[in-house]
Amino acid sequence: MSMIVNSQERRMAEIAEKVEHGERLTLEDGVFLYETDDLLTIGQLANQVNLKKNGKKVYFVDNMSLYFTNVCEEHCAFCHFRRDEGEDGAYTLTPEQMFDYIDKHYHPNMREFHITGGHNPNVPFQYYVDCIKGLKQRYPNVTIKAHTAAEIEFFSRLSGLSYKEVLQTLMDAGLGTMPGGGAEILSERYRKKMHLVDKASTEAWLDVHRTAHQLGMKTHATMLFGSIETFEERIRHMMYLRELQDETGGFMVFIPNSVQPASVNASIKRRVSAFDNLKTIAISRLMLDNIQHVKAYFINLGTQLTQIALTFGASDAHGTIIQERISHAAGATSPEGMTRDELVWLIQGAGRIAVERDTFYNEIKVY
Repeated sequence: MSMIVNSQERRMAEIAEKVEHGERLTLEDGVFLYETDDLLTIGQLANQVNLKKNGKKVYFVDNMSLYFTNVCEEHCAFCHFRRDEGEDGAYTLTPEQMFDYIDKHYHPNMREFHITGGHNPNVPFQYYVDCIKGLKQRYPNVTIKAHTAAEIEFFSRLSGLSYKEVLQTLMDAGLGTMPGGGAEILSERYRKKMHLVDKASTEAWLDVHRTAHQLGMKTHATMLFGSIETFEERIRHMMYLRELQDETGGFMVFIPNSVQPASVNASIKRRVSAFDNLKTIAISRLMLDNIQHVKAYFINLGTQLTQIALTFGASDAHGTIIQERISHAAGATSPEGMTRDELVWLIQGAGRIAVERDTFYNEIKVY
């Protein structure tokens, strides 16, 4: 037994030395970090890396989540937000209907609209373009973060346009950046098991972001973990992102999100453990040496675990949101949104410096 322990300690020491000297971690390093139970050492290493990159600053944005439609042609195994056309609860809003919702919550200091939704084949691509255009004309000072790479791939099929043509059309309408969703786990084995075979493939997801970066757009990247994927698949996912970042430099932040149970009444055992959440945030910080920020998404983690994550490598706490729907449709028990004051308190309560930012990490105010 002592030989095994000593072997693990030596392996961890080797990784710690790599981190200290700024050497890139390998696939084998990442898998080892997942397999060891030494969470505190992993967290300390990630905290060390984050402090070198970002100091004690933790960022947030004053934003609002919007959902134009929940009608979707996909049947992802983990999604409880989608509906079929005509199904009870299905909706597709016009820009004017969305304005009514926004105007109830809008204030002049709002920086970002975060838009996600279904792959609705019952409306043309122009519908999505008009939604972006309408928002930008009515709220010209708000950055529009909209449409995942999976949605862009869907728009390409819907319209017959290339990824570049779809993205350029949306950018001309007012699109500022893309969220990171639709990646889930970048593994074709996983995507087949999770009924994602008709959704953007690993190659397509990466190619959409590559194309966006080539057009000058900065984007976000996510990972949805905690279901059927292996530790190796998680690390390979991070390495795909790291390789693309080496090529383009276009990712601003990585957001690891854990799978939510199907119901708020589901057994707590069905939720990804706090241990795994913190370990994944920390390992993400260590593996993704070329992405500036790792986000602790309070919708996914809850507020208290988010505070702890800020000393495990995270440098972003997301934003005010107003009313999040997708994770809560799947059983999230966190708040649907937070005020600016609540976010500042959350960050300062963790011994960090709260920094209000815009979408592109330009600092607005340091608290």
